[in-house]
Amino acid sequence: MISPRFHKRGYIRHSSFHSMRLVAFIAKTLARLDAPAIAPDPALPPVVLVHGIFSSGDDMERIARHLRSLGREVFVPTLTPNGGHAPIEDLAVQLAKFIASKIPDRRFDLIGFSMGGLITRHYLQRLGGIGKIGRFVTMAAPHHGTHMARLAGLPGWLQMRPGSEFLRDLAHDAEMLREVPFTSFYTPLDTIIVPSRSSEMPQARNVRMWATIHPSFILERRCIRAVAAALRN
Repeated sequence: MISPRFHKRGYIRHSSFHSMRLVAFIAKTLARLDAPAIAPDPALPPVVLVHGIFSSGDDMERIARHLRSLGREVFVPTLTPNGGHAPIEDLAVQLAKFIASKIPDRRFDLIGFSMGGLITRHYLQRLGGIGKIGRFVTMAAPHHGTHMARLAGLPGWLQMRPGSEFLRDLAHDAEMLREVPFTSFYTPLDTIIVPSRSSEMPQARNVRMWATIHPSFILERRCIRAVAAALRN
């Protein structure tokens, strides 16, 4: 007999995989309706977008398109494995290597969505990234953990549980985030980041938006515009 635990994990993997494909499809479809990209303005810093769990760079297509229509050069890595099978530290190292290969000597703005908010924080706080960025934005990030991470026992999920050693370690010197303009967006309607105020950080300008669902910040035009504005203000 297959254990209930196996069924739960299998269901999570199966449903999350299809959700990931759906979000990527919607993002790409909506992006086609938006303004086209223009030539990057060399006076503006490039932007690096970091996706969340069960996700890929494809999910960031609409927000990337919007930023490119504003003259931003945008870089969107896909970090793997993306289902929580690897510790968040490993994904942050991948991010650091990607940045070093693409924009080694340029200052840039950094945006992290969902688990990407923790990946980017580890990059900033542990891998020397804090001295390389201009502005930092997170969207629906579980800065203080999410109870939804209790649904699986994979390394990345364990790290996103409230009170995890990983989160306590990042909280220890989170004050360094005051060195850069830091904005954290969240929605009270989020059913993935539970509680939703886990996204609030004392070092950030916390922006509450009544966004419909967790991926709204990478899919809804008004949310994307608000995020883009945070890179200017």
